[in-house]
Amino acid sequence: MASLKTTYMGIELENPIIVGASSLTDRMDTIKEIDEAGAGALVLASLFEEQIQLERFKLEEELEKFDNFYAEMADVFPNLEHAGPQEHLTWVRKAKDHVSIPVIASLNAVERETWTQYAKLLEETGVDGLELNFYATPSSFDRDGAEIEKEQEEILTSVKKSVSIPVSVKLSIHYTNPLSFIKKLDSIGVDGFVLFNRFFQPDIAVDREENIFPWNLSSNRDNRVPLRYAGLLHGNLKGDICCSTGVMTSKDVAKMILAGATCCQCVSTLYENKISHIRTMVEGLEKWMEGKGYENIEHFRGKMSRNNSKDPWVYTRAQYVKMLLKPKRKGGANPFQDI
Repeated sequence: MASLKTTYMGIELENPIIVGASSLTDRMDTIKEIDEAGAGALVLASLFEEQIQLERFKLEEELEKFDNFYAEMADVFPNLEHAGPQEHLTWVRKAKDHVSIPVIASLNAVERETWTQYAKLLEETGVDGLELNFYATPSSFDRDGAEIEKEQEEILTSVKKSVSIPVSVKLSIHYTNPLSFIKKLDSIGVDGFVLFNRFFQPDIAVDREENIFPWNLSSNRDNRVPLRYAGLLHGNLKGDICCSTGVMTSKDVAKMILAGATCCQCVSTLYENKISHIRTMVEGLEKWMEGKGYENIEHFRGKMSRNNSKDPWVYTRAQYVKMLLKPKRKGGANPFQDI
């Protein structure tokens, strides 16, 4: 029987399938189901500093709105303060205690100081690792890419110095040169890279002339970007590679590992096929490995990476080279065939 065991960020996993941060990992019933379905690990729903700031503002607004209702009234409420991240931290502790698989906390902070502060608090809950979500939503014309990257490097350096648990970064694809930035983070000592964060994109309902935010699931067509970067990065980093977005089946997991990934994160496929699909993916990967004669994951990890590929250009082509060199003639073959 093939062994699916692997090690991600120094954390031993029974298999390389990790359930990513989502609404599936913020409820006790679903995280227990994830555990029972045989996932290698799970990433809990994120601690969002922006959400805490908004809740604190709303609480203060409610507490103060009657302060001057009467001239002699100073305050109608006792001295109350928002609990900050405590509710989330309590949930993380409970989650860690109720599952047998490794648990990774996820953090989205805003201020440089709170990245470190919240990272320390999450470590104290007993989680096995920490995932930092690094991205910069376009909002300012004044900040250049180098400034944003510098700030994120400093945040990672501070967090790594402050905690002893392994730390990964979940990155956006929207860097001028992701390879260069990943290499810089790797030199700081990050333990893993999650490729890549998938964001909600705005849309417009033209009939109502309203802004909307549709919620769309990934498909396996979306996994080609993380696959490309796993193939480029394998053998060039100290940190582990975890592919995310569009990992829907056991074959998708196998593809990512062949390219060089240590493990994968999946979410959309579990909404589409239910949490029990984890078991199908695990069994499918095991069957595929046995059919290929692979005794363990290391026997084929990175086999199809750029470093090991027979075609040195396979991960760097950006256009339809084959189509351009061999345009379709009347009655000829389809230039898209095998592209």
